[in-house]
Amino acid sequence: MNIVAATPEASSARALTYASYVLFVPIGIATVILGPMLPSLSARWSMNYSQGGALILVQYVASTCAVGYSGLLASRHGFRFPMKTGIALMSLGLALLLSNSKLFAIVGIAANGAGLGLATPAANLLVAAANPTRRGATLNLLNFFWSTGAVTCAPLVSLAVKTGHLPLLLVCLSGFCLLLALSVARMGAYVVEPAAAIEDKNPIIPAIHEHQASFLILAALFFLYVGVENGFGQWIASYAKSLGTLTLAVALITPSFFYASLTIGRVLAPAFLRITDEINLVRGGLLVSCLGMAGLILSRQLLAVVISASAAGLGLSFVYPITIALFSRQFASARIGSMMFVLSNIGGGLLPWIVGVSSTRLGTLRAGLVVPVLGCAMMLALFLRNWTQSGRSHPVLDDPRR
Repeated sequence: MNIVAATPEASSARALTYASYVLFVPIGIATVILGPMLPSLSARWSMNYSQGGALILVQYVASTCAVGYSGLLASRHGFRFPMKTGIALMSLGLALLLSNSKLFAIVGIAANGAGLGLATPAANLLVAAANPTRRGATLNLLNFFWSTGAVTCAPLVSLAVKTGHLPLLLVCLSGFCLLLALSVARMGAYVVEPAAAIEDKNPIIPAIHEHQASFLILAALFFLYVGVENGFGQWIASYAKSLGTLTLAVALITPSFFYASLTIGRVLAPAFLRITDEINLVRGGLLVSCLGMAGLILSRQLLAVVISASAAGLGLSFVYPITIALFSRQFASARIGSMMFVLSNIGGGLLPWIVGVSSTRLGTLRAGLVVPVLGCAMMLALFLRNWTQSGRSHPVLDDPRR
């Protein structure tokens, strides 16, 4: 029997890919943990909705700043350097959330955001570079592990609050992140890491000018999508608690229905695309999402909250992957792609904050949640504009100058 030994490069690619999968579970938890923790943090520091929304803004401002630095670190020191640094910062940030000092906790939220901004793009790029012939499959699986973390976050926080063990949960998450950071750091002795891609130096202004209408619409979609997802998902627990008909433990678990349906929708998307095209799928999804978000505003009982949150997540699930696909067909520049992802991060911090400010000024979170409904309606309006085939097998944005 002939036994073929795996090459060091293949073994390294497997090890780095599996490590990224494991990392993305706590990354998913850390990304959404503020949502189910907002009621507890608001009670601890007597914060109103506006101040609660500012905490989300802090996380995403720090994340946005770190995203640009992640690529620089990867090009100079390899992908694992921003990954282990980011996970270590997440560990610090989660630990500081235990502090009774609001200032220290805010520093912790910023550290968590910066860690996410460093680790998330680096892990995505590492998995893509380590699996050049299976990028789509491995990146989809990476997203699944992120979703696993995001879905389990709310139940974990709910159980911890119910049993009085929230500090223990944060200690365990912080310790797990620190252990992962040390593990990634120690991998250097036996893995061959793929080289980071050479920076794209092609001028981006001519490319933007050539597809100006497409650029503006895609920029708006990137900004709005992450803003809507966070502006809705991060406030579900607080809204459920404000109803007064649910226990705190039950209220804190409600975001998991939103993130679970978001994940399920992305799994089902290929089946839906066999019976309809991308644009019509997104249009239908955004309509369902608008109805789900409006339904949550009118909800009073747990069943209505669960159905509304699930409908909103299912409808949104198709939007982001298809928007990224549309972008990749219009623009080949990685630098333009970086601009889009920075815009999405800005929207992800700004819209939840606007929800909080609106809720405080109008006296009810129900009024503030109109913001993501309007954002969802704006995305639907953008997708309802004219689209053309333009000689391609996939729809592209119709440029009115042609």
